[in-house]
Amino acid sequence: MFLEQRLIGTMANFGYLIGDPERKVAAVIDPSFDARILELAARENGYAIETILNTHHHPDHVFDNERLADETGAKVAAHRLSLVRKDIVLEDGQILPVGELKVKVVHTPGHSPDSCCFIVSGHVFTGDCLFVGDCGRVDLPGSDPRHMYDSLFNKVRRMDDDLVVCPGHHYGPTARSTIGREKATNHVFRPRSLEEFLEFMGQP
Repeated sequence: MFLEQRLIGTMANFGYLIGDPERKVAAVIDPSFDARILELAARENGYAIETILNTHHHPDHVFDNERLADETGAKVAAHRLSLVRKDIVLEDGQILPVGELKVKVVHTPGHSPDSCCFIVSGHVFTGDCLFVGDCGRVDLPGSDPRHMYDSLFNKVRRMDDDLVVCPGHHYGPTARSTIGREKATNHVFRPRSLEEFLEFMGQP
């Protein structure tokens, strides 16, 4: 899999370009405020952007959706609960092709109702569900700490240890990690009951 990870904007957002080297088709994951740097990477490497994948609908992740779609003809793909305009409606467990790549959708609500992780070719794009060393906020409109607990402990923590974690923001000591490393070092993954997790997150 071709992979380009770039910092975009002033909020340490990561935008990603993934591509199938055989068919030379690609997807942008979270175009953020300005995905032109990812368009340039696609053009320089001979890839056509056909899909725009949104991990969730917060503006710092999707602001450039429509411009990018207009310029490339790419289809916007997001979970059915997302507030963005969608050409492709995603559901938990769905497999979305990007050329010969198979992107698995894992619905991980908590930070927002529509939050999803995308698993493809040994990588998991976690958006604002899981960061390197932390997790996303649960005090925003639409957030739900109980859903975050379920997503982290019953979905993300059960993913394969070797998956490379590609987060939505550069908030940690490294740009990427692995599920195994996060399970061993990330304080949000320490064993806790739901009640202990709510207290830890400062939620009633």
